[in-house]
Amino acid sequence: MSLHKPLVKKTISPFKMERRVLVLASLLTLVALSDVHSRPAESHEWRWTCDLCRAAVWTLDTALLLQSDEQAVASALSKLCIRLHIADSTVCTDTVQLFRHDVLTVLARSLLSPRSACGLLLGDSCGHWNGGASNWTVRFPGVPKPPVRPPVPPPPGTPVDRILFITDVHWDAAYKEGTNAECGEPLCCREGDGLPAPGAVGAGYWGDYRKCDMPMRTIESMLQHIATNATFDFVYWTGDIPAHNIWQQTRMDQLRALDKVTGLFWQHFGARVRVFPAVGNHESTPVNSFPPPFITGNLSSSWLYEEMASNWSRWLPNDALHTIRIGGFYTARVKPGLRVVSLNMNFCSAENFWLLINDTDPAGQLHWFIDVLQAAETAGEKVHVIGHIPPGLCRKTWSWNYYRIINSFFLRYESTIAGQFFGHVHTDKFEVFYDEQTLKRPLGIAFLAPSVTTFHDLNPGYRVYEVDGDRPDSSRMVLDHHTFFLNLSEANASGGKSQPTWHLLYSARKVLGLSNAFPQAWDDLVVRMQKDYSLFDLFWALLHTGHPPGLCRGGCRTALLCSLRTGRSGDPDLCAGLVPAEKFKLMSDLLLSQRLC
Repeated sequence: MSLHKPLVKKTISPFKMERRVLVLASLLTLVALSDVHSRPAESHEWRWTCDLCRAAVWTLDTALLLQSDEQAVASALSKLCIRLHIADSTVCTDTVQLFRHDVLTVLARSLLSPRSACGLLLGDSCGHWNGGASNWTVRFPGVPKPPVRPPVPPPPGTPVDRILFITDVHWDAAYKEGTNAECGEPLCCREGDGLPAPGAVGAGYWGDYRKCDMPMRTIESMLQHIATNATFDFVYWTGDIPAHNIWQQTRMDQLRALDKVTGLFWQHFGARVRVFPAVGNHESTPVNSFPPPFITGNLSSSWLYEEMASNWSRWLPNDALHTIRIGGFYTARVKPGLRVVSLNMNFCSAENFWLLINDTDPAGQLHWFIDVLQAAETAGEKVHVIGHIPPGLCRKTWSWNYYRIINSFFLRYESTIAGQFFGHVHTDKFEVFYDEQTLKRPLGIAFLAPSVTTFHDLNPGYRVYEVDGDRPDSSRMVLDHHTFFLNLSEANASGGKSQPTWHLLYSARKVLGLSNAFPQAWDDLVVRMQKDYSLFDLFWALLHTGHPPGLCRGGCRTALLCSLRTGRSGDPDLCAGLVPAEKFKLMSDLLLSQRLC
């Protein structure tokens, strides 16, 4: 496995370097906090713009000219956070202190300057960044690509595997019913938030549609319902276990959440069902902080990966535990003919500030992925890919390399990879992959399933995928999926006097009118939704697990349809016919503003 070393930096005077580092640390800390606090459904809330980013650079740089030390910039940053109404004084101050050391360490070793900081954080239209060796390409083995066989539905009555899929649990150990659900902080409904204002409704017993995460009782209710009523063969679980209180989390908090929820899976499913987990971006603290393996010692992620390996050893083989300890990713054989690859998608994340040092194939993960796929192809295995962050939301170079691995017409593996399963966005979506030669032939699909957490304005949900089962020449592809949910309004109406009832929300083929669940059918669905507003409105409601925040029209609708075609980031050609190339950046920004994660 190749573990890439950081690039050698050019020499900069100590004073300029210190000032540069502190300014950039401030910006990254503000962005991390505002990503959790700002939500599109509430347009009055604060949101980053290019002008605000540049103003922040100027303000912090000026403060450092007057007094260049870490505590001075921390004080200035806290004041700026409060002045911009990103959060209250406690949240601003705690966030600055939590992020300060890690971010300063990263930026002291990076090539980024304040002038290009806003371009990195907000996109090319706000500035340009050349650092981090951001243009790189994966290498493929010199083995001829096998013939591509278009997927064919299996004969009626053939075996089907059922995969339980759970993502984004976001357990809040401090959740308390009746507390203030509109507390003004990034996360509410918690002990210490006090009572609601006179006439306002407090946090619900089973959860809340406002900025609140999940009480343990609701997670246990879901797992008990699944264990009692659902039939499935194995489980994919794609991370984000802790709550969104990112300004006050410790390593001990994160490990407690990991241990507790993993234990619940074992309690309800035991040894009879194997669980295949993936790491989310909220597992670490600070949030999104996942150093590549060349970072060692106390700054590394070994504290997290070791605990994951220990917890997940009940389901995974030793060679999988070995790569988890290195970089949080692994592969394992699910059954004869089917292999799972669990990727650490934090190594593709724009919010992972450690990649400012060097973002060239972090941890050598994509080259390792290619090796696994080549071995699977040679052995006649199909592969399911699981991960947290979907590839269409990754850093551009990583995303394009991943897309090439999955789907390139001239290269490889479109016949080996049978399914892609992700979470992170909290909503119910998909990303269609097309051949690279024409961008017209749909040949892959990444499924993005709804979250367990209600954060925010959602019903809790989980999914069961039906895939082609054990038979000669099985495609192992998804044949249908079924999404289950808890109607939170209905559940809270009893005030906790009775157990909630989890229902089937919809079955994809029946409700969406799909001839099958292969990539062409999902591409056809996007085409149909362009013309059929009733169908689109149905999809919009399902996207929010049965609790839509009003209608989606105009730019909202166009951005969503575009995102369903965008399996790689920053490519306007994928939305040709939907969005003019000159407006693609605007649509991409609108889509990002709609993220709930």
